[in-house]
Amino acid sequence: MHALIIEDEPIIAMLIEDHLRTLGYTSVDFAVTEAEAVAAAGRRCPDLITSDVRLPEGCGIAAVESICGGGYIPVVFITATAGEVRARLSEAIVVAKPFGPAHLREAVFAARAPAARPSPAPVAQ
Repeated sequence: MHALIIEDEPIIAMLIEDHLRTLGYTSVDFAVTEAEAVAAAGRRCPDLITSDVRLPEGCGIAAVESICGGGYIPVVFITATAGEVRARLSEAIVVAKPFGPAHLREAVFAARAPAARPSPAPVAQ
């Protein structure tokens, strides 16, 4: 499984990577800016996205919205600004910084659960 980690703090990004590898993710891409995140997802579609909100250039929420516009990808926001996420994406899965392995594990399982996926739109007849 492949993950995209959108995080501008290298130590936090590596910590997230370590936790995701214990959950079975075998490859990761890292992005520090919104543009890097969108480009990375364009090169290889992730099976999971973790994202901070405030980035040096752009916004993690906007990056996720751009990436996921074409379909469902499980997303976990890892941020100190959970309110910003909830204001724009009320159903988002958020892990508050600082976090531990159990917090991230539970959030990843919740994001990947079938109940987390939006219902398909009804087909017009």
